[in-house]
Amino acid sequence: MSSVDFLAQEKIWFDKPRYDEAERRFYERPDGSSQPSQDVGANTILQDIARARENIQKSLAGSISSAADQGEIICRIKSLELENHSLYKVVDDLRAALSKLDCRVSVLEKAPAVATPATAPSAPYTNGTTVQQKTSAPVKDEEEDDDIDLFGSDEDDEEAEQLKEQRLKEYAEKKAKKPGIIAKSSILLDVKPWDDETDMVKLEECVRSVVADGLLWGTSKLVPVGYGIKKLQIACVVEDDKVGTDMLEEEITKFEDYIQSVDVAAFNKI
Repeated sequence: MSSVDFLAQEKIWFDKPRYDEAERRFYERPDGSSQPSQDVGANTILQDIARARENIQKSLAGSISSAADQGEIICRIKSLELENHSLYKVVDDLRAALSKLDCRVSVLEKAPAVATPATAPSAPYTNGTTVQQKTSAPVKDEEEDDDIDLFGSDEDDEEAEQLKEQRLKEYAEKKAKKPGIIAKSSILLDVKPWDDETDMVKLEECVRSVVADGLLWGTSKLVPVGYGIKKLQIACVVEDDKVGTDMLEEEITKFEDYIQSVDVAAFNKI
């Protein structure tokens, strides 16, 4: 940094004595005794003073803002240093874990497979001569092995086939007896009358008179529609394979004297 730049950043007003002397002369002059030329000079000096004050305020504001920017930069640098330090620590931990894992793998690879050799039974000695052990049991096992037919016979194949068919038949019967899952749905119907003079009690009786296998009627209520007209909102549970919404609408709309239309308000699987 040069000396000029250093002095530019310093808060020094070199011409302050000059402006102070001009301001003192301006206020010490008597009223009405100043000449036009002196007024012009005084006005010029005042303008210079105002301009100098404005420059000082601008320089002070710039120095304050630069100091704030420097403080923010320092805070960011400190936070980055902390984050970098934590990342270095994480990397060191990972390296240590990897080194331990490499050591364990190398140890496992270098360890030979320990094979336990089968020890043959030692023959007993009697007066320096070996005594031969009895082998009656192994001989018997060998004779039994000779009796086994490795290839089987036609009779064994027929018995195995019959047993297989019997088991398949029992499994099919057991599966047929097991009850399957019945798919059901919950339906909410909106039944609308012709006008406000329709007997809603009779209308509900007509709806509930619809009977079908897999149909169960639930709760109901009257919901205002407008102009004094109310609609019947009734719930039911149906089995999907036996009862459908089209069938319900067709059966309910047969009561033309009381029912104008039927709409499905909600349909949910159970």
